[in-house]
Amino acid sequence: MGDEPAMVIRGVREDGGKFRPSDWIERISATLANFGSDHRLRYSRSAKPCTINGEKCLVVQRGLAESDPHAYEFIMQFARSNRLCIVEDRREISRPVTQERRSA
Repeated sequence: MGDEPAMVIRGVREDGGKFRPSDWIERISATLANFGSDHRLRYSRSAKPCTINGEKCLVVQRGLAESDPHAYEFIMQFARSNRLCIVEDRREISRPVTQERRSA
């Protein structure tokens, strides 16, 4: 998984309105995430939050349809039923989500 084109689900509806609740991307991503040995949440490579051009999005790898068809169908049905914008990921370089570190 990773070489096939991904789908990007934007945080806006087809009519241009912003979808609420605003944390829906993190909620869906967390369902497929797990905790690493450092006790930090690790998003799945199959479905992860991303910021593209300043907009929060959910990037879903097409391989998820094969590896976990129920999860893929749930995510895609959620996007369709909420009329969210779904586009193919056309970025040249896919960068992993970085963890923000705040100094105390």
